[in-house]
Amino acid sequence: MSRKLKIGIIGSGGIAGAHVKAYRELSDVEIVAVADVIPDKSAQFVSHWNLTSARAFDDYKQLLELELDAVSICTPNVAHYQTTLDALRAGKHVMLEKPMSVTLEEAVEMAQTAAKTGYMLNVGFQPRYDPNMKIIQDLVQSGQLGKVYYVETGGGRRRGMPGGTFIRKDIAGAGAIADIGCYSLDMALNAMGYPKPLTVSAYSSNHFGTNPKFHKEASQFDVEDFGVAMVRFEGDLVLNFKISWAMHMDTLGPTIFLGTEAGLKVTPAGKGSWSGVFDGKVGSITMYHDVRGHHTESAIPLIEHNKNVFHEKVRDFVEAVQEDKPAPIPGELIVRNQAIIDGILRSSQLKREVDIQL
Repeated sequence: MSRKLKIGIIGSGGIAGAHVKAYRELSDVEIVAVADVIPDKSAQFVSHWNLTSARAFDDYKQLLELELDAVSICTPNVAHYQTTLDALRAGKHVMLEKPMSVTLEEAVEMAQTAAKTGYMLNVGFQPRYDPNMKIIQDLVQSGQLGKVYYVETGGGRRRGMPGGTFIRKDIAGAGAIADIGCYSLDMALNAMGYPKPLTVSAYSSNHFGTNPKFHKEASQFDVEDFGVAMVRFEGDLVLNFKISWAMHMDTLGPTIFLGTEAGLKVTPAGKGSWSGVFDGKVGSITMYHDVRGHHTESAIPLIEHNKNVFHEKVRDFVEAVQEDKPAPIPGELIVRNQAIIDGILRSSQLKREVDIQL
Protein backbone atom coordinates (compact mmCIF):
# COMPACT_ATOMS: atom_id res chain seq x y z
CA MET A 1 0.00 0.00 0.00
CA SER A 2 1.64 3.23 -1.14
CA ARG A 3 -0.68 5.65 0.64
CA LYS A 4 -0.71 6.10 4.38
CA LEU A 5 -3.20 4.13 6.44
CA LYS A 6 -5.79 6.50 7.93
CA ILE A 7 -6.52 5.80 11.59
CA GLY A 8 -9.12 7.19 14.00
CA ILE A 9 -8.94 6.92 17.79
CA ILE A 10 -12.15 6.64 19.79
CA GLY A 11 -11.69 7.47 23.46
CA SER A 12 -8.88 9.78 24.56
CA GLY A 13 -7.98 8.46 28.01
CA GLY A 14 -4.60 7.22 29.16
CA ILE A 15 -4.40 4.12 26.98
CA ALA A 16 -5.10 6.19 23.85
CA GLY A 17 -1.73 7.86 24.34
CA ALA A 18 -0.02 4.47 24.08
CA HIS A 19 -1.80 3.94 20.75
CA VAL A 20 -0.62 7.34 19.50
CA LYS A 21 2.99 6.51 20.40
CA ALA A 22 2.80 3.16 18.62
CA TYR A 23 1.15 4.53 15.48
CA ARG A 24 3.67 7.38 15.30
CA GLU A 25 6.51 4.87 15.10
CA LEU A 26 5.03 3.58 11.83
CA SER A 27 5.86 5.76 8.84
CA ASP A 28 2.94 4.49 6.75
CA VAL A 29 0.22 5.43 9.26
CA GLU A 30 -1.55 8.74 9.87
CA ILE A 31 -3.89 9.55 12.76
CA VAL A 32 -6.59 11.69 11.18
CA ALA A 33 -9.29 11.87 13.86
CA VAL A 34 -9.93 11.53 17.59
CA ALA A 35 -13.30 11.35 19.34
CA ASP A 36 -14.38 11.46 22.98
CA VAL A 37 -17.82 11.89 24.54
CA ILE A 38 -16.52 14.41 27.07
CA PRO A 39 -16.79 17.85 25.42
CA ASP A 40 -13.44 19.27 24.27
CA LYS A 41 -11.47 16.30 25.63
CA SER A 42 -10.57 15.07 22.15
CA ALA A 43 -9.46 18.57 21.13
CA GLN A 44 -7.22 18.74 24.20
CA PHE A 45 -5.84 15.30 23.35
CA VAL A 46 -5.07 16.36 19.76
CA SER A 47 -3.30 19.45 21.05
CA HIS A 48 -1.37 17.58 23.75
CA TRP A 49 -0.03 15.01 21.29
CA ASN A 50 0.47 17.62 18.53
CA LEU A 51 -1.65 15.66 16.06
CA THR A 52 -1.63 18.48 13.51
CA SER A 53 -3.57 16.59 10.82
CA ALA A 54 -6.21 15.13 13.15
CA ARG A 55 -9.76 16.38 13.56
CA ALA A 56 -11.41 16.31 17.00
CA PHE A 57 -14.99 15.15 17.60
CA ASP A 58 -17.27 14.95 20.61
CA ASP A 59 -19.34 12.29 18.81
CA TYR A 60 -17.55 9.18 17.53
CA LYS A 61 -20.26 8.63 14.91
CA GLN A 62 -19.03 11.77 13.14
CA LEU A 63 -15.53 10.29 13.18
CA LEU A 64 -16.88 7.10 11.59
CA GLU A 65 -18.27 9.13 8.68
CA LEU A 66 -14.71 9.93 7.59
CA GLU A 67 -12.77 7.82 5.10
CA LEU A 68 -10.79 5.77 7.59
CA ASP A 69 -9.11 2.40 7.22
CA ALA A 70 -9.28 1.48 10.90
CA VAL A 71 -10.00 2.71 14.41
CA SER A 72 -8.49 2.09 17.82
CA ILE A 73 -11.24 1.82 20.41
CA CYS A 74 -9.88 3.06 23.74
CA THR A 75 -13.15 3.78 25.54
CA PRO A 76 -14.21 2.56 28.99
CA ASN A 77 -15.30 -1.09 28.92
CA VAL A 78 -19.05 -0.49 28.84
CA ALA A 79 -18.70 1.42 25.55
CA HIS A 80 -16.73 -1.31 23.75
CA TYR A 81 -19.83 -3.12 22.51
CA GLN A 82 -21.78 -0.38 20.73
CA THR A 83 -18.72 1.48 19.51
CA THR A 84 -17.29 -1.69 17.95
CA LEU A 85 -20.58 -2.57 16.25
CA ASP A 86 -20.90 0.94 14.79
CA ALA A 87 -17.28 0.97 13.60
CA LEU A 88 -17.54 -2.43 11.88
CA ARG A 89 -20.84 -1.48 10.23
CA ALA A 90 -19.23 1.76 9.05
CA GLY A 91 -16.59 -0.30 7.24
CA LYS A 92 -13.65 0.21 9.60
CA HIS A 93 -11.24 -2.41 10.88
CA VAL A 94 -11.14 -2.35 14.68
CA MET A 95 -8.28 -2.53 17.18
CA LEU A 96 -10.12 -2.99 20.48
CA GLU A 97 -8.59 -2.60 23.91
CA LYS A 98 -9.19 -5.42 26.38
CA PRO A 99 -11.41 -6.70 27.91
CA MET A 100 -13.50 -7.42 24.83
CA SER A 101 -16.85 -6.50 26.40
CA VAL A 102 -18.88 -6.60 29.61
CA THR A 103 -21.10 -9.60 28.85
CA LEU A 104 -20.79 -12.77 26.79
CA GLU A 105 -23.81 -11.81 24.70
CA GLU A 106 -22.10 -8.57 23.70
CA ALA A 107 -18.90 -10.38 22.73
CA VAL A 108 -20.78 -12.89 20.59
CA GLU A 109 -22.61 -10.16 18.69
CA MET A 110 -19.38 -8.23 18.17
CA ALA A 111 -17.66 -11.28 16.70
CA GLN A 112 -20.68 -12.10 14.54
CA THR A 113 -20.79 -8.53 13.23
CA ALA A 114 -17.12 -8.71 12.26
CA ALA A 115 -17.83 -11.93 10.35
CA LYS A 116 -20.89 -10.45 8.61
CA THR A 117 -19.24 -7.19 7.58
CA GLY A 118 -15.91 -8.74 6.63
CA TYR A 119 -13.99 -6.20 8.70
CA MET A 120 -11.40 -7.15 11.29
CA LEU A 121 -12.02 -7.17 15.02
CA ASN A 122 -8.67 -7.46 16.78
CA VAL A 123 -8.44 -7.52 20.58
CA GLY A 124 -5.37 -6.04 22.26
CA PHE A 125 -3.47 -8.57 24.35
CA GLN A 126 0.06 -7.17 23.99
CA PRO A 127 1.74 -9.64 26.41
CA ARG A 128 1.44 -12.20 23.60
CA TYR A 129 4.20 -10.33 21.79
CA ASP A 130 6.76 -11.11 24.46
CA PRO A 131 8.81 -13.86 22.74
CA ASN A 132 8.84 -15.77 26.02
CA MET A 133 5.06 -16.13 25.79
CA LYS A 134 5.68 -17.90 22.48
CA ILE A 135 8.08 -20.26 24.26
CA ILE A 136 5.30 -21.20 26.69
CA GLN A 137 2.88 -21.82 23.84
CA ASP A 138 5.43 -23.91 21.93
CA LEU A 139 6.23 -26.04 24.99
CA VAL A 140 2.58 -26.71 25.79
CA GLN A 141 1.67 -27.52 22.20
CA SER A 142 4.80 -29.57 21.48
CA GLY A 143 3.43 -32.62 23.27
CA GLN A 144 6.32 -32.69 25.75
CA LEU A 145 3.87 -32.27 28.63
CA GLY A 146 1.71 -35.15 27.44
CA LYS A 147 -1.98 -34.59 28.04
CA VAL A 148 -2.50 -31.36 29.97
CA TYR A 149 -5.26 -31.99 32.52
CA TYR A 150 -4.90 -29.12 35.01
CA VAL A 151 -3.90 -25.47 34.67
CA GLU A 152 -3.55 -22.84 37.37
CA THR A 153 -3.29 -19.20 36.34
CA GLY A 154 -3.87 -15.67 37.53
CA GLY A 155 -1.81 -13.64 39.93
CA GLY A 156 -2.04 -11.07 42.63
CA ARG A 157 -0.83 -7.59 43.43
CA ARG A 158 -0.15 -6.87 47.07
CA ARG A 159 -1.41 -3.33 46.44
CA GLY A 160 -2.28 -2.48 42.87
CA MET A 161 -5.77 -1.02 42.78
CA PRO A 162 -6.49 1.56 40.10
CA GLY A 163 -9.07 4.29 40.52
CA GLY A 164 -11.34 6.45 38.42
CA THR A 165 -13.26 4.63 35.71
CA PHE A 166 -11.71 1.25 36.63
CA ILE A 167 -13.60 0.95 39.93
CA ARG A 168 -17.14 1.85 38.84
CA LYS A 169 -19.33 -0.96 37.61
CA ASP A 170 -21.42 1.37 35.44
CA ILE A 171 -18.29 2.28 33.46
CA ALA A 172 -15.89 -0.67 33.79
CA GLY A 173 -18.45 -3.47 34.08
CA ALA A 174 -16.11 -5.43 36.34
CA GLY A 175 -12.90 -5.01 38.32
CA ALA A 176 -9.74 -7.08 38.68
CA ILE A 177 -11.23 -10.13 36.93
CA ALA A 178 -11.71 -8.20 33.68
CA ASP A 179 -8.87 -5.70 34.04
CA ILE A 180 -5.89 -8.00 34.66
CA GLY A 181 -7.53 -11.43 34.87
CA CYS A 182 -8.18 -11.41 31.13
CA TYR A 183 -4.39 -11.34 30.53
CA SER A 184 -3.78 -14.44 32.66
CA LEU A 185 -6.63 -16.26 30.96
CA ASP A 186 -5.30 -15.36 27.52
CA MET A 187 -1.80 -16.54 28.40
CA ALA A 188 -3.01 -19.96 29.54
CA LEU A 189 -5.79 -20.46 27.01
CA ASN A 190 -3.72 -19.31 24.04
CA ALA A 191 -0.98 -21.77 25.00
CA MET A 192 -3.58 -24.57 24.88
CA GLY A 193 -5.28 -23.48 21.67
CA TYR A 194 -8.25 -21.82 23.39
CA PRO A 195 -10.32 -24.84 24.50
CA LYS A 196 -14.08 -24.44 24.88
CA PRO A 197 -15.21 -23.66 28.46
CA LEU A 198 -18.22 -25.56 29.83
CA THR A 199 -18.86 -24.55 33.46
CA VAL A 200 -17.61 -22.09 36.09
CA SER A 201 -17.79 -22.07 39.87
CA ALA A 202 -16.51 -18.78 41.28
CA TYR A 203 -16.19 -16.41 44.21
CA SER A 204 -15.35 -12.70 44.27
CA SER A 205 -15.06 -9.93 46.87
CA ASN A 206 -13.98 -6.31 47.33
CA HIS A 207 -12.84 -6.06 50.95
CA PHE A 208 -9.91 -3.75 50.10
CA GLY A 209 -11.40 -1.43 47.51
CA THR A 210 -14.38 -0.51 49.67
CA ASN A 211 -12.23 0.17 52.74
CA PRO A 212 -11.03 3.82 53.07
CA LYS A 213 -7.93 2.50 54.82
CA PHE A 214 -6.80 0.93 51.55
CA HIS A 215 -8.43 3.05 48.82
CA LYS A 216 -8.99 6.80 48.71
CA GLU A 217 -12.02 6.33 46.43
CA ALA A 218 -13.63 3.64 48.59
CA SER A 219 -17.06 5.30 48.44
CA GLN A 220 -17.03 4.98 44.63
CA PHE A 221 -15.70 1.40 44.56
CA ASP A 222 -18.35 -1.12 43.50
CA VAL A 223 -16.43 -3.76 41.48
CA GLU A 224 -14.50 -6.80 42.71
CA ASP A 225 -10.85 -6.58 43.73
CA PHE A 226 -10.45 -10.36 44.15
CA GLY A 227 -11.76 -13.40 42.32
CA VAL A 228 -11.22 -17.15 42.12
CA ALA A 229 -12.83 -19.78 39.93
CA MET A 230 -12.72 -23.40 38.83
CA VAL A 231 -13.42 -23.67 35.10
CA ARG A 232 -14.18 -26.93 33.28
CA PHE A 233 -13.37 -27.30 29.58
CA GLU A 234 -14.00 -29.78 26.83
CA GLY A 235 -11.43 -32.55 26.76
CA ASP A 236 -11.54 -33.22 30.52
CA LEU A 237 -9.41 -30.18 31.36
CA VAL A 238 -9.83 -27.94 34.41
CA LEU A 239 -8.42 -24.49 35.14
CA ASN A 240 -7.98 -22.92 38.56
CA PHE A 241 -8.11 -19.14 38.19
CA LYS A 242 -7.24 -16.55 40.84
CA ILE A 243 -6.71 -12.81 40.59
CA SER A 244 -6.30 -9.93 43.01
CA TRP A 245 -5.73 -6.18 42.93
CA ALA A 246 -4.92 -6.15 46.66
CA MET A 247 -4.21 -8.70 49.39
CA HIS A 248 -2.20 -9.44 52.51
CA MET A 249 0.14 -11.84 50.70
CA ASP A 250 3.25 -11.64 48.55
CA THR A 251 1.95 -13.85 45.74
CA LEU A 252 -0.94 -16.01 44.57
CA GLY A 253 1.57 -18.34 42.99
CA PRO A 254 2.83 -19.01 39.47
CA THR A 255 0.96 -20.25 36.43
CA ILE A 256 1.32 -24.01 36.17
CA PHE A 257 0.45 -26.57 33.50
CA LEU A 258 0.22 -30.17 34.75
CA GLY A 259 0.59 -32.85 32.07
CA THR A 260 0.86 -36.61 32.11
CA GLU A 261 4.52 -36.45 30.95
CA ALA A 262 5.75 -33.16 32.43
CA GLY A 263 4.72 -29.99 34.20
CA LEU A 264 5.49 -26.35 33.45
CA LYS A 265 5.80 -23.48 35.94
CA VAL A 266 5.77 -19.85 34.81
CA THR A 267 6.33 -16.85 37.07
CA PRO A 268 5.62 -13.21 36.19
CA ALA A 269 8.43 -10.66 36.13
CA GLY A 270 8.63 -7.54 38.23
CA LYS A 271 8.87 -6.53 41.87
CA GLY A 272 6.79 -4.35 44.14
CA SER A 273 3.17 -3.79 45.08
CA TRP A 274 1.89 -3.58 41.49
CA SER A 275 3.68 -6.69 40.21
CA GLY A 276 2.71 -10.35 40.40
CA VAL A 277 0.35 -10.61 37.42
CA PHE A 278 0.81 -11.45 33.75
CA ASP A 279 0.16 -8.02 32.27
CA GLY A 280 3.91 -7.65 31.78
CA LYS A 281 6.91 -9.87 31.19
CA VAL A 282 7.69 -13.46 32.07
CA GLY A 283 10.05 -13.93 35.03
CA SER A 284 10.99 -17.61 34.71
CA ILE A 285 9.93 -20.85 33.02
CA THR A 286 10.72 -24.24 34.56
CA MET A 287 9.86 -27.72 33.31
CA TYR A 288 9.45 -30.62 35.76
CA HIS A 289 9.92 -34.05 34.19
CA ASP A 290 11.51 -37.46 34.70
CA VAL A 291 14.78 -38.39 33.03
CA ARG A 292 15.71 -42.10 33.27
CA GLY A 293 13.49 -42.38 36.32
CA HIS A 294 14.93 -39.36 38.11
CA HIS A 295 12.93 -36.26 39.03
CA THR A 296 14.41 -33.48 36.93
CA GLU A 297 13.94 -29.73 36.81
CA SER A 298 14.94 -27.89 33.64
CA ALA A 299 15.15 -24.11 33.66
CA ILE A 300 14.01 -22.90 30.25
CA PRO A 301 16.30 -20.03 29.16
CA LEU A 302 14.39 -16.82 28.62
CA ILE A 303 14.87 -14.68 25.52
CA GLU A 304 16.41 -11.36 26.52
CA HIS A 305 14.82 -8.61 24.47
CA ASN A 306 13.97 -4.93 24.40
CA LYS A 307 10.78 -5.30 22.42
CA ASN A 308 8.01 -2.82 23.11
CA VAL A 309 5.15 -5.32 23.11
CA PHE A 310 2.51 -2.59 22.78
CA HIS A 311 4.23 -1.34 19.63
CA GLU A 312 4.40 -4.92 18.32
CA LYS A 313 0.66 -5.33 18.90
CA VAL A 314 -0.22 -2.19 16.97
CA ARG A 315 2.25 -2.92 14.17
CA ASP A 316 0.84 -6.42 13.73
CA PHE A 317 -2.67 -4.98 13.43
CA VAL A 318 -1.55 -2.37 10.90
CA GLU A 319 0.19 -4.98 8.76
CA ALA A 320 -2.92 -7.17 8.83
CA VAL A 321 -5.00 -4.24 7.55
CA GLN A 322 -2.47 -3.32 4.87
CA GLU A 323 -1.98 -6.88 3.63
CA ASP A 324 -5.62 -7.97 4.02
CA LYS A 325 -4.68 -10.69 6.50
CA PRO A 326 -6.86 -12.14 9.28
CA ALA A 327 -6.95 -10.42 12.66
CA PRO A 328 -3.83 -11.34 14.67
CA ILE A 329 -5.95 -11.80 17.83
CA PRO A 330 -9.46 -12.32 16.44
CA GLY A 331 -12.54 -11.41 18.41
CA GLU A 332 -14.15 -14.74 17.55
CA LEU A 333 -11.43 -16.43 19.61
CA ILE A 334 -11.48 -13.96 22.52
CA VAL A 335 -15.21 -14.62 22.89
CA ARG A 336 -14.10 -17.66 24.92
CA ASN A 337 -12.02 -15.44 27.21
CA GLN A 338 -15.04 -13.20 27.71
CA ALA A 339 -17.27 -16.23 28.27
CA ILE A 340 -15.15 -17.25 31.25
CA ILE A 341 -15.14 -13.73 32.72
CA ASP A 342 -18.91 -13.56 32.23
CA GLY A 343 -19.29 -16.96 33.91
CA ILE A 344 -17.09 -15.95 36.85
CA LEU A 345 -19.14 -12.82 37.47
CA ARG A 346 -22.45 -14.70 37.19
CA SER A 347 -21.32 -17.57 39.38
CA SER A 348 -19.92 -15.33 42.12
CA GLN A 349 -23.16 -13.35 42.19
CA LEU A 350 -25.38 -16.47 42.26
CA LYS A 351 -23.00 -18.33 44.62
CA ARG A 352 -23.23 -21.54 42.58
CA GLU A 353 -21.77 -23.20 39.50
CA VAL A 354 -23.06 -21.90 36.15
CA ASP A 355 -23.02 -23.28 32.62
CA ILE A 356 -21.31 -21.45 29.75
CA GLN A 357 -23.41 -21.44 26.60
CA LEU A 358 -21.44 -20.81 23.41
